[in-house]
Amino acid sequence: MNHRKKTGRHDTFAVIGLGNFGSTVATELVRFGNHVIGMDIDEKSVNAQAETLSQALIVDARDEGALREAGVANCTVALIAIGDDLESSILAAINVKTLGVPVVWAKAMSKTHHRILSKLKVDRIIHPEVEVGYHIAQVLNNPLVRDYVSLGNGFNVVNFRIPESLEGKKLSEIQYRETYELRCIGAMRGTEWLGCDGEDCTLQMDDLLLLLGQRSNLRSFAASL
Repeated sequence: MNHRKKTGRHDTFAVIGLGNFGSTVATELVRFGNHVIGMDIDEKSVNAQAETLSQALIVDARDEGALREAGVANCTVALIAIGDDLESSILAAINVKTLGVPVVWAKAMSKTHHRILSKLKVDRIIHPEVEVGYHIAQVLNNPLVRDYVSLGNGFNVVNFRIPESLEGKKLSEIQYRETYELRCIGAMRGTEWLGCDGEDCTLQMDDLLLLLGQRSNLRSFAASL
């Protein structure tokens, strides 16, 4: 259960592990206006982020006291981005949970790693390489799929590029709803939003069509384009 309180302000994040994954997440969180404390045991990794993050500290995440001193207990969210050291990742998760951080996410590199983090009741476990791999495969499999978002339970939102074969047709002629049981969220032409379920919209090549539905139906629709 998520006990995170709504405060009406930006969160304070602790990002433990400043490798490629952790530093990327930390940098983006700062760009969104959040206070981010980045931590790593490696001095070079910390120094590389010193000018970017709100705070960049050399901390051994296996040491609960060191995490407390770094201010982790006052953070609203913690991301454990340690992937290459199973022991450090697990001890960091235990320590962060002990310090009472309301929301804890963690990176896992194997099924065993995932199972252990799950037992520790980490709120969300991430497999970056696997998730990116699935994402890239989906896009490579059909060049008309520009991007997609998984909503869980087999449902996705997919961003399709309109091919030349559909240019000049109206949305109602595509039969995405009748044949494939999909819902149109809307369409875009460049930066112009064409609206939601705009059946009167006449499509042009390279328009973007956002459809919601089950993965299998979306796959069948993509294959028909």
